[in-house]
Amino acid sequence: MTLDSKIFVGLKSTRRKSAAHSEPTGPKCQWDGCEKNGTHRAPVGRDAEGLYLLFCLEHVKDYNKGYNFATGLSDADIARYQREATTGGRPTWGTGVNQATEIPIPSTVRSGSAKTLNARRAAAQSQAKRNNSQVRKLKVLEAKAFETLGLSPDATPEEIRSRYKERLKMHHPDANQGNRTSEDELRASIEAHKILKLNGFC
Repeated sequence: MTLDSKIFVGLKSTRRKSAAHSEPTGPKCQWDGCEKNGTHRAPVGRDAEGLYLLFCLEHVKDYNKGYNFATGLSDADIARYQREATTGGRPTWGTGVNQATEIPIPSTVRSGSAKTLNARRAAAQSQAKRNNSQVRKLKVLEAKAFETLGLSPDATPEEIRSRYKERLKMHHPDANQGNRTSEDELRASIEAHKILKLNGFC
């Protein structure tokens, strides 16, 4: 039997005719006025994840050119989304560097006894604590209290107490013949000292 046989020729022509005359099956393109098959999926939008529109090849290209997932999002939301998208939304941690908890003793200093070493470490740690407490950022009421007393934020507890006593004597009603403006200054000084005392400045 050869390829020119009636059987093969008949089969070939039958298939061609049926494929050419058959109507395309499946959903239609959802573009207005298009009658082609909708074979390509396109996302609906941000608020409808998992839902798709079906378009033909020509219209899916047009739809994708104008599609913007971030419509209606603020710049901050877009930036957050981009950051999260780089890691797949999973949290990441940087490589940690362990800080030394104890201050190392210079090698030139004689080691001495354990009592001496502990005393040096305690002195160094208390100095570090004092430095940290002075670097602390002032709250609004604390800054206003220092301003009311006429002191700088790095004033020592002794300076705060002496300035407070000085202002009490200056603005006391007996010293000012009952002047009301002086009473207001006295109240402000008392409140400022209370705030500083409650927050550990004196």
